[in-house]
Amino acid sequence: MARTKNRPHYNVTFAVLVLGVGAYALLQSMIVPVLPTLIEHLHTSQSTATWLMTGYLLSASVATPILGRIGDKVGKERMLIATLLALTLGSALAGLSNSIGLMIVARVIQGLGGGVLPLAFGIIRDEFPAEKVRGAVGTTAALTAVGGGIGLILAGPITNHMDYHWLFWLPMIMTGIATVATFLFVPESPVRTPGRISWTAAGLLSAWLVALLLAVSEGPSWGWGSARVLGLFAATVVFVALWILVELRSAEPLIDMRMMRIPAVWTANLVALLFGVGMYTTMTFLPQLVQTPAKLAGYGFSASVTQSGLYMLPMTVAMFLLGTWTGRLSARYGSKAVLVAGSFVTVVPFVLLAVDHSRTWELYLSSTLLGIGLGLAFSSMSAIVVEAVPAEQTGVASGMNANIRTIGGAVGSAIGASILASGVTATHPFPQDSGYTDVFWMLTAGGVLAAVASLLIPTVRRTPRMVAAGDSKDNRQADMNEASLNG
Repeated sequence: MARTKNRPHYNVTFAVLVLGVGAYALLQSMIVPVLPTLIEHLHTSQSTATWLMTGYLLSASVATPILGRIGDKVGKERMLIATLLALTLGSALAGLSNSIGLMIVARVIQGLGGGVLPLAFGIIRDEFPAEKVRGAVGTTAALTAVGGGIGLILAGPITNHMDYHWLFWLPMIMTGIATVATFLFVPESPVRTPGRISWTAAGLLSAWLVALLLAVSEGPSWGWGSARVLGLFAATVVFVALWILVELRSAEPLIDMRMMRIPAVWTANLVALLFGVGMYTTMTFLPQLVQTPAKLAGYGFSASVTQSGLYMLPMTVAMFLLGTWTGRLSARYGSKAVLVAGSFVTVVPFVLLAVDHSRTWELYLSSTLLGIGLGLAFSSMSAIVVEAVPAEQTGVASGMNANIRTIGGAVGSAIGASILASGVTATHPFPQDSGYTDVFWMLTAGGVLAAVASLLIPTVRRTPRMVAAGDSKDNRQADMNEASLNG
């Protein structure tokens, strides 16, 4: 793509994207450690309050790939503005709400912000010099994980010194500024996918995602063998089959099944699923573990919401540092090598926590190692997908990768909740310590599978045509696609 003099410098564009992605990442996790506070202030029950997460999750899962695809067709800058407006509106509504029903509606609107990530990846690929794409994609991908960690850290101080409404006011201010800045400084997307949107495929994609995530989210409370959960799983299978059939027969598919079969894409998506299990489950249950009152439960650290966030600080810092370095590491060693290294590093903290999680230093060490592994893996994983697909499919491919991470997080959190709930009784309202041990062993198994899956990702090698062409962006991309298709 030839850049013109009136197009903003790519670093200006990147700063705007970082602001929008950061606000979305904060909203993913900020309410997790303060759910008890929200239950009290909104006069609701635990089961109803969980819909603050479930509603957000369902909305994001549907919006992420669809908005990414629409952006590929009508323009990523336009869709980014629309997505940021939805985030701003949802945050404003949540900040104004004093009832659980209105706040759940606001969280569903916020979930539309899931489209920020694939749109940002697409804009980076369109606007950045070829040699800068890996680093920018890696930093942006790492920011989603870093933002989640920062959200856990900030939640306590915000609710203690301000008001729980500021959990939404602060991201609203960020997304409001990002919306205006996008209009002013993010150039119109030069890469478009011709044709119409397949709304039938979009409906079927939405149907199976909602059915699957609703089943895994509510399985612990409804019962995994209940008619509702089994019916939702059955509906998921039916809707997936219909969706694939429609996509295969469509001349203009919403999600190209040929693209999804590219070895680099499907293996990276498998790794994303397993990493979603590890990251989101840890962010959900590690704060819960350290907040457990030791005198009543016989384990735990009796930490406040603010103190529990500090246990996540090493993970957040490590993710940020490694995320910003991953681009240079990938350029030198290859994205696959960096992902493999991150995958194997991530196994270690889960083993440490499974063996013993009764001392403070063990949690800090595990948090640091987990941040290193996630920082390496998340950034390189996203770069692999972006590099493997044609430019016009960047949005939908990266959107599906992000969505699959979300599905992994929902599945992991649901399984973890079921394991912990099995030890809760009327006389002992806290999970058994052995339940946390079982959760960490489950995450260890998921980490090992992720490491094995990362080894399956094909390596893209420099070909004579790439060298002769001086690594031009178009020729380099053609060779990457060819290498990915050939496995």
